[in-house]
Amino acid sequence: MLAAGRSARMGRAKQTLNIPGQGTLLGHAIGQAKLLSRCVSVVVGARYPLIRYRCGQSATRWVYCSGWQQGLSASLAAGINTLGPSARGVYVLVGDQPLLDQRGLVALRDGARQTPDQVWAADYGSRVGVPAWIPRRLWPEVLRLQGDAGAGRVLNQVDACRVKIAGVKLDVDTPARWQDIKQMLAEQA
Repeated sequence: MLAAGRSARMGRAKQTLNIPGQGTLLGHAIGQAKLLSRCVSVVVGARYPLIRYRCGQSATRWVYCSGWQQGLSASLAAGINTLGPSARGVYVLVGDQPLLDQRGLVALRDGARQTPDQVWAADYGSRVGVPAWIPRRLWPEVLRLQGDAGAGRVLNQVDACRVKIAGVKLDVDTPARWQDIKQMLAEQA
């Protein structure tokens, strides 16, 4: 789970935003990640340890990314570098997509379990992105990313298995977007 950014467009730590009756945005995201794996690592950076303190949901491991200012590539590297030699791959999620459909996440998990050497990624139409399963064989390419480049660069260079996951295009980036998403969450409850 990548949650190390400073939320510049939001103007405050979006990870700590409260979803009425459901806890924080990050806590909700950890719950989503637990659909994929019982082992959930959260990569944090800006405003840590405040984010962990306010999260309200336990993770298997909290990973502090000291280079979080360098962007997504540093967060990805920090998370991957904590995994042991027996890890066959890694699920990559971000902490600001609260409307991800559970059925889509389960389809992603099931695909990765059936063929763990294959890349599995959310279908965005003209491209793929996170949530995604990245097999170990691609980690060297992910670790070579620089700056604010996320896993999408690598995912879109390979023949990824596309998974339809409703809600992938609805992420929390601005206060106005948050209000819209919060309303959608309330309607789902």
